Amino acid sequence: MNRISKIFQPMVIIPKNAVIKKQEVSSRSQRLMTELGLIRPATNGTFYLLPLVQRSVDKLVAIVDAHMKQIDAQKVTLPILTPGDLWKKSGRLTGTVNREIMTTIDRHENLQVLSPTNEESITSLMASLSPISYKQLPLRFYQIGTKFRDEMKPRFGLIRTKEFLMKDLYTFDGNDTNALDTYHEVCGIYERMLRNIGLGNFAKVQGDSGLMGGSLSHEYHLPATVGDDTLATCEKCGHSVNVEAIPEGKRENCTKCGEGGAIRLTEGIEVAHTFLLEDKYSNPLKATYLQEHGLTEPLAMGCFGVGITRLVAAAIEVLSTDTDIRWPRRLAPFTVCLIPPKSGSKEDKCGGSALAESLYSKVIELPGLHDDAILDDRNHLTIGKRLLLAKRMGYPFVIVIGSRVVEDPPTLELHLIESGQTMELSPNDIVTELRKHLGA
Repeated sequence: MNRISKIFQPMVIIPKNAVIKKQEVSSRSQRLMTELGLIRPATNGTFYLLPLVQRSVDKLVAIVDAHMKQIDAQKVTLPILTPGDLWKKSGRLTGTVNREIMTTIDRHENLQVLSPTNEESITSLMASLSPISYKQLPLRFYQIGTKFRDEMKPRFGLIRTKEFLMKDLYTFDGNDTNALDTYHEVCGIYERMLRNIGLGNFAKVQGDSGLMGGSLSHEYHLPATVGDDTLATCEKCGHSVNVEAIPEGKRENCTKCGEGGAIRLTEGIEVAHTFLLEDKYSNPLKATYLQEHGLTEPLAMGCFGVGITRLVAAAIEVLSTDTDIRWPRRLAPFTVCLIPPKSGSKEDKCGGSALAESLYSKVIELPGLHDDAILDDRNHLTIGKRLLLAKRMGYPFVIVIGSRVVEDPPTLELHLIESGQTMELSPNDIVTELRKHLGA
């Protein structure tokens, strides 16, 4: 049984009349996640992920894994340290230092890159096996792991950090046409995944390939005022572009239909990015395949990233209020929270606490709720205090065993946090109602 008293959750209590210094104010997500014991700052740009938000991260990883399986992507683990020589061969590292790329020197005086992405590494793997047969294509490999970026100004909590968790997918095809087909297929799975999570309000925009390179790029943004990117959307044709991808002097007209004066600017938090790389890395690193007629050609590549920790924080940023966290339901640390009576109360003495544990056992038998309910057993606190904290944490469903549990038959409260609705139901009817809302 999951019990809140056993969860490590160091909450920050802010006095009512406290004056918050301007430099202490950050994004809504950072403030709420810190106050409610989800994260703690470690150093500038790094954070401790505490147990509740780790559950959300694990849920997102499971969702990503399921969607990668739909496109036959195989999960791997690539080295975090990549030889600097590979980065020099690809053209992404000149000299010993590049802005935002973290490097280190090993005891043999060899330059190593703490990878922000792993194009060089995965291409080097394919080069070591080259030429591979055309019969093995297409190949799709992905990993979910820690990445590093030497951010000049880390900010907004997990939204912009020096160390972060990312899903990176690398695809290999036999020609640019097939690589483009793969690119569109992955873009489609990204869109399906974001909708599946409950973030259907994302904006897909044409992006800037930048240091990554390639011929085509798209970004997926969640709309937010703290977003680092400005998005330009044509009111006439609907085409959207990151302003960084538009040359200076051409930003007043749509880059697709050419219409002027109908450009709407918004801010967004980038949570995913896709690149059609073609032979940007396979050519210099000599990753090739053997064609049917016996000639060798560079592999045509694509790479596709999802910021795992950033997406969790960005979802909180765009869905929450100033006082309460709101989650996409599939990312909430626990879907159901049960609040039994205060210890020693008449509700407790008439069996309310035992009823809470019995109901917990029924709730976790519902499809999808195994290990996804928690009992707030801090029964030294009033029901009102615990209900307030449950609402602040944003558990989608809160069951309260309150004053009407003494009635015959007992009546409980079911709080639907997403809609703000409260229902008074019997224990059996609460299970039925939950089943209906879960689609089970």
